[in-house]
Amino acid sequence: MQSLENIVVEHLQTLRPYLQEDEGDIEFVKYEDETSVLEVRFLGNCKTCPLSVMTLRAGIERYLLSRIPEIRRVESVQ
Repeated sequence: MQSLENIVVEHLQTLRPYLQEDEGDIEFVKYEDETSVLEVRFLGNCKTCPLSVMTLRAGIERYLLSRIPEIRRVESVQ
């Protein structure tokens, strides 16, 4: 059985090309079992993009929550 981290990383690999089109990227940071919160880090242009919150909530979080039931929320960290 795959670890949750591996599952998340696989799904992020699906999303990365869309971010890389604009010279950005995303990486897995950690998953908190107690709170069911996934932490990711934006890289490249995504770090300073004013639309990164919308990308996180409407794109990445929505995508991951629909595919990984253990996750309750996705947060971006520095």
